[in-house]
Amino acid sequence: MTTTTIPPAKPLSKDPLHGVTLESLLTTLVDNFGWSALASQVNINCFKSDPSIKSSLKFLRRTPWARKEVETLYLDFVEGHLRPDMTRSKRRTPLSEVKPSKPKVSQATPAADSPWHNHPLTKKPQQD
Repeated sequence: MTTTTIPPAKPLSKDPLHGVTLESLLTTLVDNFGWSALASQVNINCFKSDPSIKSSLKFLRRTPWARKEVETLYLDFVEGHLRPDMTRSKRRTPLSEVKPSKPKVSQATPAADSPWHNHPLTKKPQQD
């Protein structure tokens, strides 16, 4: 009787694009939507003027913002948020468009024994 050992399972990547090549991603989008629909969503000339996979790959590899837009389209398609007419049921915001939130300002008052307790900058304006 021989025993076989099962190798430990590798942890799954949290990146949804892990293992997906840019070429397969672009080919999937072109096959499902066509060049004109892609050009209407991402305004780049390689989708409009004489489009090809080769020229698009070259441009997307050199242009991070365009690549993020195409990756966002692909993720929306894979997750079912992108309809056949290229409208979205939900809009995923590309990381390039995410704006940082405002820093939170503490509303806490200093402790009574703190040197900041009677400091003029920490006093709240008097309301009459």
